[in-house]
Amino acid sequence: MTRNTDLLLTAIAPAIWGSSYLVTTELLPGGYPVTVAMLRALPAGLLLLLAVRQLPQGIWWGRIFLLGALNFSIFWGLLFVAAYRLPGGVAATVGAIQPLMVILLARMLLGSPIRALSILAAIAGMGGVALLILTPQAALDPIGIAAGLLGAVSMACGTVLNRLWRPPVSALTFTAWQLTAGGLLLLPAALWMEPSLPTLTGNNIFGFVYLGLIGAALTYILWIRGLTRLEPGAVAPLGLLSPVIAVILGWLVLGQYLSPAQFLGMAVVLGSVWLSQRAQAAGLATGAAAAR
Repeated sequence: MTRNTDLLLTAIAPAIWGSSYLVTTELLPGGYPVTVAMLRALPAGLLLLLAVRQLPQGIWWGRIFLLGALNFSIFWGLLFVAAYRLPGGVAATVGAIQPLMVILLARMLLGSPIRALSILAAIAGMGGVALLILTPQAALDPIGIAAGLLGAVSMACGTVLNRLWRPPVSALTFTAWQLTAGGLLLLPAALWMEPSLPTLTGNNIFGFVYLGLIGAALTYILWIRGLTRLEPGAVAPLGLLSPVIAVILGWLVLGQYLSPAQFLGMAVVLGSVWLSQRAQAAGLATGAAAAR
């Protein structure tokens, strides 16, 4: 399978994540962020685990729970803190620093080279997200900013470690392990911090099923598969597609207004994703030539 095909399949994940905003706000009961995160991860993980019928062995138990915490428990928990304390535009803009963090962490943990073009693409992506969803009236809350930054660090660490630690199992099995571990870690927090869910409506049930099967199981299979085949510096920028899709769906489904600055932001984000892939492809070509 070609590199471009791997990139396209991986990009499906953040594109679907962009629909999560719409599903969460329109179909799910409000005020249960940790419970929603747990119900998004744990049932999907257990279902996949039932399908693969394989458990981690030895050192992988600790690694899987660390990855589950970084990619799901900590990341989603801090993401909700940032979302509640910051306007959506600020929270998303802070989170857009993740590709830059992945570049630095990949250098530290994997020895990946730092390319000027990749740094430029990451900075451009942050600017594009800011243009896309940041408003002049956005307020800055220190705790919310800290939560957003730490959440981005958590996901960046999980992204790089997914590449560093590659067990001899399929992406489906690797995803099942991480989703289950992340959901189990979220379970006590949900029971302790939040009241029981109200009686669920048909829309609520559909929303939970969509987030679990499509927004978690399918997308993370594709995302983790991409991380085992591609460099973290190529995968992380694809996450910037999520706010683009979220804004487009808000426009198409909810009739939200899009300003010229937002259209410019979309173009900048897409350009930064393209530029980051060019930088990675150029680096691979240089490395291949040097190895001859």
